[in-house]
Amino acid sequence: MELCRVPAATTAFAWTNSISSTLQLPQTLFVGVGPKRFRVWCVNGNIESQKESQMVVSVTGATGFVGKRLVQRLHADKHQIRVLTRSRSKAQSIFPVKEFPGLVIAEEPEWRNCIEGSTAVVNLAGMPISTRWSPEIKKEIKQSRIRVTSKVVDLINNSQDDDRPKVLISASAVGYYGTSEARVFDEQSSPGNDFLAEVCREWEGAALKVNKDVRLALIRIGVVLGKDGGALAKMIPIFMMFAGGPLGSGNQWFSWIHLDDLVDLIYEALSNPSYKGVINGTAPNPVRLAEMCEQLGSVLGRPSWLPVPEIALKAVLGEGASVVLDGQKVVPTRAKELGFPFKYRYIKDALKAIMS
Repeated sequence: MELCRVPAATTAFAWTNSISSTLQLPQTLFVGVGPKRFRVWCVNGNIESQKESQMVVSVTGATGFVGKRLVQRLHADKHQIRVLTRSRSKAQSIFPVKEFPGLVIAEEPEWRNCIEGSTAVVNLAGMPISTRWSPEIKKEIKQSRIRVTSKVVDLINNSQDDDRPKVLISASAVGYYGTSEARVFDEQSSPGNDFLAEVCREWEGAALKVNKDVRLALIRIGVVLGKDGGALAKMIPIFMMFAGGPLGSGNQWFSWIHLDDLVDLIYEALSNPSYKGVINGTAPNPVRLAEMCEQLGSVLGRPSWLPVPEIALKAVLGEGASVVLDGQKVVPTRAKELGFPFKYRYIKDALKAIMS
């Protein structure tokens, strides 16, 4: 049992409840003499248990929309974070030392030293897909994911057994399933045959090469909703100008997840050994895009009746318009089996929380 410092003038003291140290409760010290004794709590009784639960997490894609929130969550819970980046200056601007003391920022030549000795690696890196797709852009969309994933896996596999991370959480996307207005996809569904499905298959294939002693969770992520990034950040200004509405027909399925739920899902997967294999990172209740736009207009107090025609989207995004013009109904069967507690199960609640 550790002692707490008390003033030199104290004339008598007595320890009570030595069982508290066994139970990891705050230790109690009574100071003083007779009826004027008062109680002092010693709060360092469970420091060792805190150290044991602390993770060391290396994160790729940490400067992105999801990565930033994950790093903030890990930092708030006192875990050690190693940001694996291609741009130290960008990472330093997003994670300033004053706000993130102890956070390690490493460019690619230093990734090996960061991954070795980490408890886990979270791989979120990848070029955004909501842009006009030229042949060069399509190549970069694929290679940015496969290259980083392959590098991370190689570094994990080449680590000494004692230094090898125990967990790899690697992002994928619901684009794996292809598109459909009629089918419902879960983790057991077969892959599609379009460009994004091809990207996801190869992306996951690179992750699956990780050492079999490493627990691997592949999170197939839907459309992530948050105010400061992703698809919603692009839609809000349109609605605020009274020009919002369904994209294309509006009948396409919109498989979404609130940013906080996705971060919580990744966070749980870091420490819970039951989280392994493919897990869909989507909310339990996907909606048609027309309903999503209607709910967004309602929350913003703006009309949502002015549709954006397919020809206009294709003029801006080219082949990349398929991201919003086509859709798939994806359900998180595995997450529900695991008992994951979604905070935002319905689109209306998610949008209200984001815009409040």
